[in-house]
Amino acid sequence: MNNKDVSKNEYLSVSEAAKMIGYSRQHVLRLIKSGQIKAKRIGRSFVVKKNDLPGLFSEISPIEKKEVVRSVDKIFKYYEDALKKLGKE
Repeated sequence: MNNKDVSKNEYLSVSEAAKMIGYSRQHVLRLIKSGQIKAKRIGRSFVVKKNDLPGLFSEISPIEKKEVVRSVDKIFKYYEDALKKLGKE
């Protein structure tokens, strides 16, 4: 793979990927080397496709979406007043 094949909109450096998913750069490199995150090598560096990052840009299943909606509804049911006050600050 060469630099011309890498679109800035589609790929991230290891450092950028680490910031986005909240891990250290070294941890992301360990995940890449263990095969848990797919990456492409360019020279001595790696780039990660945004869609291959765990959970951040990937699509969620309908079951997962239903669970998220149910959880958000539950939070609003119990904490609606507190959330409204926080929103005013």
